Amino acid sequence: MKVAQSMKQRLIEQSVQRKLKRNDRKASSGSLMTGASTPNRRTDFCQHPGWQQLNIMRESAQKLGVEDPFFRVHEGCSGATAIIDGRECINFASYNYLGLSGDPRVIAAAQQAAAKYGTSVSASRMVSGERPIHRELEQALAQVYQADDALAFVSGHATNVTVIGYLMGSRDLVLHDEYIHNSSLMGSQLSGARRMAFRHNDLNHLEKLLQQNRHQFERVLIVVEGLYSMDGDAPDLAGLIELKETHECWLMVDEAHALGVLGEKGLGSHEHAGIDPNRVDIWMGTLSKNLSGCGGYIAGCQPLIDMLRHFAPGFLYSVGMPASVAAAAIESLRIMHAEPERVRALQKNSEYLAVQAKAAGFDVGESIGRAVVPVISGSSLVATRQSVELLKQGINVQPILYPAVPEKSARLRFFVCSEHTEAQIDFTLEALLLQRKAS
Repeated sequence: MKVAQSMKQRLIEQSVQRKLKRNDRKASSGSLMTGASTPNRRTDFCQHPGWQQLNIMRESAQKLGVEDPFFRVHEGCSGATAIIDGRECINFASYNYLGLSGDPRVIAAAQQAAAKYGTSVSASRMVSGERPIHRELEQALAQVYQADDALAFVSGHATNVTVIGYLMGSRDLVLHDEYIHNSSLMGSQLSGARRMAFRHNDLNHLEKLLQQNRHQFERVLIVVEGLYSMDGDAPDLAGLIELKETHECWLMVDEAHALGVLGEKGLGSHEHAGIDPNRVDIWMGTLSKNLSGCGGYIAGCQPLIDMLRHFAPGFLYSVGMPASVAAAAIESLRIMHAEPERVRALQKNSEYLAVQAKAAGFDVGESIGRAVVPVISGSSLVATRQSVELLKQGINVQPILYPAVPEKSARLRFFVCSEHTEAQIDFTLEALLLQRKAS
């Protein structure tokens, strides 16, 4: 997998470099012939490799007659359905899993907080942006994990970047699942720590890396996701805890897609695995899925939270979370606890999609049937065309393409909501089957 990915990346880079050289030759020729000034390659953004790569991708799509499936505009609140180009569609591209974003009670809570505290707290929390509602949210999150405390950040991505970047250093090691989110990779890079990836959900490989390398480093952090957002599968949390305790490491679990999805009450990975949440050192999550807002959080022991509150750059030097976002998250969490039937409906719907898709001969990988269900075609071109054709039939689902996943595992990624119906799922699978027959 890694070999194929690196070969493709090299081909892209070579193609970009060839195009850059052609552009240079054309620019030099034009300058010699006409004396006209040409853009400076060092300052012209059109000469940047990123722009050149984007141009190549766009030109290739145009030649193949493939429409761009991204940046579709949703004209209202999106959940099980969405309005796109004035048309209501069945929507599988939203992680509003429990249907709480748009719930009147959540909206009312956000409105009341905005009326009381304004639309911004207008400062970092250390300086003068602290509000009572911040601590209310953090205490509610801490209770989910039976933790001493929690800390809320204004960005989910920045949470992983700043926490890993702050906690780890040049004498440390970060071991992460090969499918870990970009934010954890960026945090590891920022930290200056040594970074190693272990094969996806392969604890034997992780154990081997620990046996070979643990003694060389002062601190070791193992980073996994509670529910993997591309594949919809989960790690062996009990096994990870055993390894981290044996080798004296920290374990960090990213619950971005797990809270509200896993466990009978939606409490996440620890409830799903039946383990004491205090055996995990760092719980991370986001507010943008089932908590109807945006931002991230860390839950754990008091010394951890105190350090991050005073020293983590992404918290210390960022404005405090808007009170309306905190209020929406608090109310969403309250509703999740009070209405566990939402969690059950979500789990029932996503399991139904996974089972029916597999029965129809589609490759759903290792998805456990909890909110995220991929349909793997193994071709970025096929996945893109599937997405475009499905939208024509009133079904919105996004393709996941290389380099977000290896080319041979390109897929449609279905985000399932508690409010989807079996009829909507059946209609979608029938449309996919018709596409497969037509091709």
